Amino acid sequence: MNPNFAAAVVAAPDAAAVAAIPVPEYYRGAVLLEDDQHMFDDIPIAEREPAKALHVRDVPTPEPGPGEALIAVMASAVNYNTVWSALFAPVPTFSFLRRYARTGDLAARHAQPYHVIGSDLAGIVLRTGPGVQRWRPGDRVVAHCLSVQLQHPDGHDDSMLDPEQRIWGYETNFGGLADLALVKANQLMPKATHLTWEEAASPGLVNSTVYRQLVSPHGAGMRLGDNVLIWGAAGGLGSFAVQYALCGGATPICVVSSSEKAEVCRRMGAEAVIDREAEAYRFWRDDTTQDPREWRRFGQRIRELTGGEDPDIVFEHPGRETFGASVYVARRGGTVVTCASTSGYEHQFDNRHLWMSLKRIVGTHFANYREAWQANRLVVRGRIHPTLSVTYPLDDVGQAVDDLHRNRHQGKVGVLCLAAAEGGGVEDPELRERHLTAINRFRPPAGCAA
Repeated sequence: MNPNFAAAVVAAPDAAAVAAIPVPEYYRGAVLLEDDQHMFDDIPIAEREPAKALHVRDVPTPEPGPGEALIAVMASAVNYNTVWSALFAPVPTFSFLRRYARTGDLAARHAQPYHVIGSDLAGIVLRTGPGVQRWRPGDRVVAHCLSVQLQHPDGHDDSMLDPEQRIWGYETNFGGLADLALVKANQLMPKATHLTWEEAASPGLVNSTVYRQLVSPHGAGMRLGDNVLIWGAAGGLGSFAVQYALCGGATPICVVSSSEKAEVCRRMGAEAVIDREAEAYRFWRDDTTQDPREWRRFGQRIRELTGGEDPDIVFEHPGRETFGASVYVARRGGTVVTCASTSGYEHQFDNRHLWMSLKRIVGTHFANYREAWQANRLVVRGRIHPTLSVTYPLDDVGQAVDDLHRNRHQGKVGVLCLAAAEGGGVEDPELRERHLTAINRFRPPAGCAA
């Protein structure tokens, strides 16, 4: 791609000027190859190396169809679905692409021998397809990752219930870890003017997921005064859960795996923090047997931090490793709300602690457009802040994904695409200055290695 392309798009003064910039026939993207999809078949998931599956190469530029937009991607971010994609687990994503392609019409383009992955972006609208009214070339946008046609009645009360909803960049092609991306117009939202490209790209998927999981009536419906136990509180999802709990008048009880991550939670304003490594919690005696004594010890520690109260809400996403403890420690009538299973999908728990104490388990998955818009609105207004800790160039996306896979990260890991360096894209420096400390909470102190 012409190195002057990005500069021309950023400098263009209006929609007509952006529309006059020629769109390149090929663009650079982080891709998986269909020929590689069985490369890890005999290797345990924990030992797989995602960087070996990821390739940065040029692919043909798709033409936006009705209701679609082509975006010049300035920056993106990695998520756990990026990790799963690159590990070809639990199934290779090419099965998703083929299934989508069978729905016909424009969807057929998504079945390629390559998969451009990535479910976050911040960038500039280049082109729009027929029927797009809200957005024009030159608009600075972020994208949320729900791809849905809304042609089934089940989706019209909550689009996440639509049987044809998919996660863009995971179950569809042409994702955000690239110089260009193809999205539906109903994925787009305004970019926060006080954030850089890489900061603005990082909240999308996790911020919207957490909003639905904690705040929305489709999730836990968090209320003022609730105690919220948050697993992985310094990670991508957990760091937003802490912010929502504090912003909503709840009390976060943060569970982390190191003293450094505990300090990050305290910088966000949390007071109740449990370092599970320092306190040596081991919820499994072996691969098949959980240890209820550890559940009880964990529950007692939570009560010490809350003045004798159990969690009203348990914010779950680790899955197998922690789920038995989560069901046990939730208060009578409380809620375990889950959106993922990063440590394993097969959950085990003692059902007596669920039914006899009238607890409930709620499953949530990403967010509908309304929920994503509300979550983004809080970012735009400076109420919820990005949790970006480190940013890599697109050529090093394999390292970025491996950081998540090995849990070496805090908050979110960003990726520069068309942006040549960090720091660009800020349009409101005054608002930025007011929130600069919060924006930088997850970055390492000056002079320290990332």
